[in-house]
Amino acid sequence: MDFDKARAHLTELFGAEIRDKRVLAAILKVPRELFVPQDLQPCAYDDRPLSIGYGQTISQPFIVALMTQALELKGPEKVLEVGTGSGYQAAILAELAKSVYSVERIPELAESARTILNRLGYQNINIKIAGEEMGWKEFAPYDAIVVTAAAPVVHRDFMEQLITGGRLVIPVGSRWEQELVKITKGEKSNKTENLGGCRFVPLIGRDAWGE
Repeated sequence: MDFDKARAHLTELFGAEIRDKRVLAAILKVPRELFVPQDLQPCAYDDRPLSIGYGQTISQPFIVALMTQALELKGPEKVLEVGTGSGYQAAILAELAKSVYSVERIPELAESARTILNRLGYQNINIKIAGEEMGWKEFAPYDAIVVTAAAPVVHRDFMEQLITGGRLVIPVGSRWEQELVKITKGEKSNKTENLGGCRFVPLIGRDAWGE
């Protein structure tokens, strides 16, 4: 299978909704086929989520592009990702930002992602196993935060770990259906934008969903 050709065709499917040329370039560069199980590699460039085991998925490529575009990354940013999963989103972020901090609650996925990302030569991605706290307070504040699991509400810890003017992109709703929300943190009030409906695996933890 010609993965380069499939990758190029995928970006064509995004249409006018993904306008950020840096995001498109990152999608064209990062080999999604390496982040899915071997038996699913022929489906790597279908525009749909795929199972990566442990009840988790690698997100639909369009949603990855949409969430990344909403972060408005220019290059010098420090970004937090909540939910490493396969590591694919972290790789996209690493192409666009100075440093990426990513947390994952499933040790096997964290280790697999770390192995793939190291093999690809990424040196600006830091991964840790998620603890009780939400996010990664040690390296806060962040210029941008992306949450790749569905939350019942916007957790206050995420907003506290964001700089003023920073962007948080997070799916909010029930366990089964959510709205993708972008929140820009202001000095006195925050700006909220709805990016459309979506479906993510649930965010597990304190003040989120239970196991």
